[in-house]
Parts: sequence; structure tokens; C-alpha cells
Amino acid sequence: MEGGHIFNPEAETMARDELLQLQLERVQATLNRAMRNIAWYRERFASLDFVPDGVRSLEDLARLPLTSRMDMAEGYPYGFIAVPLREVVRIDTAPGLTWGPAVAAYTRNDLMHWAELAARVMTAAGIDADSVVQIPFETGMFDAGFGFASGAHLIGASVISVPGGDYRKQVQVMHDYRSTVLVGMPSDALHLADELEQMDLGPRGLWLQTALLGGEPWPEPTRVEIEERLGVQALDNYGVRVAAWPGLAAECEERAGLHINEDFFLAEVVDPDTLEPLPPGAEGELVITTLEKEALPLIRYRTGDVCSLNVEPCACGRSFARMSRPRQRTDDTIVVRGIIIQPRAIADTVEGLVGASTEHEVVVGGQAFDDVEIRVAVPAQHSGTEQRLMALARMRGDLERELAAVLGLPVRIAVVERSSLTGDEGVIRTAVDLRGGGG
Repeated sequence: MEGGHIFNPEAETMARDELLQLQLERVQATLNRAMRNIAWYRERFASLDFVPDGVRSLEDLARLPLTSRMDMAEGYPYGFIAVPLREVVRIDTAPGLTWGPAVAAYTRNDLMHWAELAARVMTAAGIDADSVVQIPFETGMFDAGFGFASGAHLIGASVISVPGGDYRKQVQVMHDYRSTVLVGMPSDALHLADELEQMDLGPRGLWLQTALLGGEPWPEPTRVEIEERLGVQALDNYGVRVAAWPGLAAECEERAGLHINEDFFLAEVVDPDTLEPLPPGAEGELVITTLEKEALPLIRYRTGDVCSLNVEPCACGRSFARMSRPRQRTDDTIVVRGIIIQPRAIADTVEGLVGASTEHEVVVGGQAFDDVEIRVAVPAQHSGTEQRLMALARMRGDLERELAAVLGLPVRIAVVERSSLTGDEGVIRTAVDLRGGGG
């Protein structure tokens, strides 16, 4: 590796005109692969009388329809895979409670590319062969943990894998092995800070220098808190499971936006209402097209994340465009510890156990950064008598167990009066995220 804190200088500092030509060539190849092998795309291209070889500029992509998570759910499990199954060497199904599962599939080449993308992300954060990287593997981030470990191995860094959940053990290992880098989620960092205080160690009791965090929104005040309590530089990274996480975008040490690996991903920002492309600097919904993905190519995939793009060169030397840290979403989806929650999808589970339609809301970040509370309005048939109150208590316990099993997250159920769910102008809120946006 050459170029200081740039893993692949030849690619990451490529002249902008060369990069745009490379993107065009790779877009054409991706469109042809999708049209040949994925019925969903073939049908939509045919309805538009669209021919991939007719793409003469990147602006021509605006003629194509957007792909949504719901579209991909229609093709579950293999409908969007563009290679024979014998060529697929890894499949990840994202955890969460949504209207349909999200599947990520990889060929051998995809895995090699993923390792390089992760190595770029980690190198941008200052991680090198002398780093000791601690990654808390657990259900919510296992595939991301796999990607980070692959990237660290490519860099030559040492990797310590400690099962997630037991933060006292994490701190002990961090102390004993002199870990210099924490790779995880913002909630991991905050839980570790809590343990440090309880163990009366403080950040000076560790050798940590860097925290590379992502997988859930964390505003700037949270970054400041993490840096002060752990004594680290905290850097953000961004990904989409069906495309790449880690590897899609990440901050460098300049912290002036997240560099998108544009030789692998074409990024657009569109108006969430009109779906028309917006110019650099304008804020809208991030849409990505994969450029090198073999197993599962994505064309104009709606991420649901709101950001803006900056194509000006960065002081770090990279020529890749930068995206702002996503500060909100275009839907009511909430991401906690890398796990996707759609409040509307929770309704089926709640109503199935309650036995009747009832109103509820999801509140995240109340007691802790990754705390999930589902507030359920008291069903009329459960109020009043002692017998009915006992039934209500059983319902609460059943809901907590069922939702925790589905989500892979501990969940608290609070049974409340309907009036406490009412937001402005009498409208029932479905989700409240107390953590703030991404910046």
C-alpha cells in the first residue's frame, strides 16, 4: 500500500473525467447484466423500450425506474440474483421487521471487492498494519463484521473478535490486548463508555485511538460524547446491506463528508416527491447503482436516506464525491444496531397477539441509545377488571418475547392510554427517534 491513509491511490485519486468515463462503461455492463439475467429489470426496460447500449451518458440513467426495497421483497429469495446459484458463495439476509426480507448475495469476485472496499474505509480512518482492531460480532452486525474483518486482514491489521453483548468482557479484552481501534456501532461505544465508568478505568485505562462507527444514526453531539468518554477520534461510515456495508462510503480524517467509492457505486440524489435528479449540493434521497456487483446488481436503488453530494476535491487527496451524513429518512423506517424496523410492519405482530386492532408507536433512544420501546394503547377489552388486567400483563410479556425474537433486539412493551400516543393535531405517531439525525 502506498499513499499514506489511502488504500488504493490509483483508484481513489483518479482524475474526475477518467472516473466519469469508467462509471459510464461500468453502468453499461451492469445494465446489460441485469437485463439478461433479472426478469424484474428486463420487464421494466422492455416497457420503456430501453436498450442498455443506448446509454451514452450517466444522465441517461434518469430515464430508468427506481428500485425499492419492496420491489426486491417481491423477488425474494432469488429473483434479483444475476448469476447461477453455483457461483454464489455467500448469502446474507438482513435482520429486522419489515414488509419483506432483504437479501445480499456475493460471488467470489464480489467478496474480493468487498474486502478492498472495507480496507479503503478502514484506511481512511487511519487504520494500518500496526492497528489492533476489536470488532464485537453479533447477530445485528454479523455480515458487516465479516466485511470489516476481511478489510482488516487485507490491510494487515490484527483483529480481535469478541462476542457482542457482554460489554464488561469487551472492556477487559480491550484492556488486556491493548486494542487501538473499535469497529462497531455508536451504541457499542456508549455502552463501553458506561462500563469504563463502572469499572473506574476511564479512557486512560485503554489504548484506544480510533472508533469507526456506523449502522445507526448518530448526531454530532453523540460523536462529541463518544470522543470525550473514550478518548478517541470517532469516524462515520455508511452502507446499504444489499449493496455493501462496510464499503459504500466513509469519512476520512478530514471529516468533511463521507467519500463514496465511486468506481463501485454511482450515486444520485433525487427529489423524494418528484423523483427527479437534483444537482450537487441539493438535499434529497440517496439513490445508488452498483457498478461491479456480479451476484446482485442494483439499478437506481432507493436508500431512503436524505443527504446531499459534494463533488469538490477533498483535502485528503481523494477525488471521490462526498455525501453528507444522512440526517433523516424519507419513510418511517428506524435503524437500531444495524437492524431495520418498520413500525407499520410491527402492527401484524401486535394485532396478532392482542387479538384486535390497536394503535401503537415505536420509541427509540429513551433509556439508552439503542433502547427500543413499543408503546401499545390499552385495548378496550383488556381494561377494567382484575382478570382483564392479568390478561393485559400476559399480552405484554408475549409481545416482548415475540418481538425480541423477530428483531434480534431486546424490546420493552409499555401499555399506555391512547391519548399519550397522540402527536400534533391529534395524529397518532408511529415512530419517535430520540437519537437525532446523522449530523
